[in-house]
Amino acid sequence: MNLIIFWAVLLVAFVVVEFATAGLTSIWFALGAAGALISAAIAPMPQLLWLQVVIFLLISGVTMYFTRPLARKYAKVKETHTNADRVLTMIGVVKEPICNLEGRGVVYVGGKLWTARSAQDEEQIQQDAQVDILRIEGVKLIVKPHVVEETVEEAGTSINPE
Repeated sequence: MNLIIFWAVLLVAFVVVEFATAGLTSIWFALGAAGALISAAIAPMPQLLWLQVVIFLLISGVTMYFTRPLARKYAKVKETHTNADRVLTMIGVVKEPICNLEGRGVVYVGGKLWTARSAQDEEQIQQDAQVDILRIEGVKLIVKPHVVEETVEEAGTSINPE
């Protein structure tokens, strides 16, 4: 009778934990405890405790293996992007020279002025220079000078050695 009470208390504890949390955390163990409780009720012999533990672990493991990926898929938290994120793909123009040592710098991008810092600690970026936005840290843009890659295009003429 003591094992029946043990598994019943464990089952209730797992259910309470499940209801107290936002995600699926202990439902699998509650199902395992229910299986062990049923086996303890069918064969209430203390020498079969090992069998009840095996049933608990087996049911918990199998249900977790098959349902956790599905549960994670449907309970997936979606990332909400703000309008600020769109500047990460833009090129900005320096409106106030950027100097990390002096703690100054302003970049105009996406129709707004942002305080900015250079990605390189001692790098200074002059006014009217174009910059790539690398990331946003708090309310500051972290930038680097924009490098224009020159491409060589063929003129379409060929040299004929004749």
